[in-house]
Amino acid sequence: MLSLRSICCSSLIGLAVSAAPFGYANQATQANNQSYIPESHRALADGVLLGNFDSLDPTKKPSENFDLLDWTLTLPTDLNKDKKADIIYERPLSGGFELKPLFYTADDGGMVFACPNVGAKTSKNTKYARTELREMLRRGNTRIKTQGITENNWVFDAAHGSVKRKAGAIEGSLEATLAVNRVSTTGDEKKLGRVIIGQIHATDDEPIRLYYRKLPNNSKGSVYFAHEINGGDDEWINLIGTRSHTLANPEDGIELNEKFSYKITVENNILFVTLIRQGKPNITKSFDMSDSGYHKNNQYMYFKAGVYNQNNGGEPKDYVQATFYHLDNQH
Repeated sequence: MLSLRSICCSSLIGLAVSAAPFGYANQATQANNQSYIPESHRALADGVLLGNFDSLDPTKKPSENFDLLDWTLTLPTDLNKDKKADIIYERPLSGGFELKPLFYTADDGGMVFACPNVGAKTSKNTKYARTELREMLRRGNTRIKTQGITENNWVFDAAHGSVKRKAGAIEGSLEATLAVNRVSTTGDEKKLGRVIIGQIHATDDEPIRLYYRKLPNNSKGSVYFAHEINGGDDEWINLIGTRSHTLANPEDGIELNEKFSYKITVENNILFVTLIRQGKPNITKSFDMSDSGYHKNNQYMYFKAGVYNQNNGGEPKDYVQATFYHLDNQH
């Protein structure tokens, strides 16, 4: 198998790649308001991971185990030398694309995402590299534009009626079951061990970035998320442990290679996040986004999943990796 360093610096032929087109009061206390949890989250059985792993076949390509026509894949490579990360669009991705060691099927049938600390980025304003899926509701219909209020993206229910009529969907959920196999271990101590495993991206900002973080001296990792106010600052909500780079081993944390599930939902402007671990009570947190600005008429959303490495330094061979066993976007 090629090393992560060599694959990001090599020239590959015949791949279907293209350049990527691309003052509020503290609301954190709202994350603990559990007065309302939607049925889709209340119905999740405690300690039961999402998805059916028995159907995964290790001899098949990722798109043969997962429906990937709803997604594009961003890679930490720049094969066409346009100074942007390469994109695999819906039809090539769903037609059997794989690229070891960045994106391929694991020996247990899971879908592997790996990303080096240093690699091609989506834009000059982006600090970090990724091997990450981007939701595409158009499902390969290239007549529909990828950006903007189009049938490719979704909006909040509080958006204007004319905006909702143009969008591909109104609100929705993202489910995933995964295991983080590796996190970064070298470089700036404030960036060690961080990886984003799920997102909602809006026009410019992110209503949610879901993180896993394991520090080098800890055996278990934390899970937390950031809610970015549209045009403003991040609000941080802990699910297990914290985002601190000096955190002691989180007692109830998640180990590397341990499977867990998450479900992210937007319903009536409220963000709901449920974390599921085998044999343990589910953890659900919510955040009221009514004052966050994502209901405005220029705001559109899409889900993202994979590994978005949050370390951009350290040794050349350092990388992050996660294997997904279930992925389902719902609208």
